[in-house]
Amino acid sequence: MANSEIQVQFFQHIKNIIPHYKSLVDEISDLLGISNDSAYRRIRGEKYIDLEEIKKISQHFNISLDQVFNLQTNAIVFHGKLNSFTKDSFEFWLEDVLKQFQMLHAQKNKHIYYHVKDMPPFYQLYFPELASFKFFFFMKSILFYDSLKYEKFTDENLFYFKVKDTCNKIIQLYNQLPTTEIWNEEGINATIRQIDIYYEMGWIPSKDLAITLYNQLQETVNHLESQAEIGLKYHLGKSPTPESAPYHLFVNEFVIGDNSFFTELDNVRITYLNHSVLYFIGSMDPKFNDAMFSNLDNLMKKSTMISTTGEIERGMFFNKLRKKIEEKIDNIR
Repeated sequence: MANSEIQVQFFQHIKNIIPHYKSLVDEISDLLGISNDSAYRRIRGEKYIDLEEIKKISQHFNISLDQVFNLQTNAIVFHGKLNSFTKDSFEFWLEDVLKQFQMLHAQKNKHIYYHVKDMPPFYQLYFPELASFKFFFFMKSILFYDSLKYEKFTDENLFYFKVKDTCNKIIQLYNQLPTTEIWNEEGINATIRQIDIYYEMGWIPSKDLAITLYNQLQETVNHLESQAEIGLKYHLGKSPTPESAPYHLFVNEFVIGDNSFFTELDNVRITYLNHSVLYFIGSMDPKFNDAMFSNLDNLMKKSTMISTTGEIERGMFFNKLRKKIEEKIDNIR
């Protein structure tokens, strides 16, 4: 393949991954500090981009050199962030989640797939107490905040209210993204264990607060069942709106998920792999994503769809989830 053809494909790839409302010419012109005419000539392959420009463009759009030169290697390039171990690392993580959803929402065509191991954290943002508990758990036990080393979780200072605007934006965007979730009844076990262990260790000092958290988890499960019944995502306590996105729910009783997150955006696929509990690394490698989506398709074929159909199976599944929570509430009382 001629160099000009590779360059044209390179810019076409960039055009596919930027939001549809943005101009590729303007993006390249601003990034390289050149005129629109010079940007056009590079995009059309009439003027070659040099190595410094390749580096600048690749870093800005998170594109690997394998993608640039179409190299046939066994390397798979991922991009992502790690724990900064600062006092604001959780807020940085939350802001990054919002930015990712804003990027997805800006695409003309989009669909996300979530292979659930733990309940998607976005649903827990409906409740100040439950959201704050999850935040407290993340900061204390995962991000190792020194300031929380000897702290207990109470309802006197709920962290949710510090990041309420960000939380509201995240859940609003998530409800507008067409989604397929693949669940297993293990999906709520992590949250149940976190509440249970924190209560047993005295880190949740109030029995009433522990029961409140379980009740809110119960309400979240009820809401998920309602979404599955009508096949739409919408805000808890409200009715679906014209912006409500399609919601497909599958149950696979044999395979426990790993919190993998997949997206299809126009002509681009991205796979996000979970690591360190909270964080994700993403890859746009075509061969890797073809393999991952093939596996995802096979997994869905071996799962039971319980959204908009399968009323009996849906009821049985959600009753199992509710029973797990009710047993914990009974043990506390």
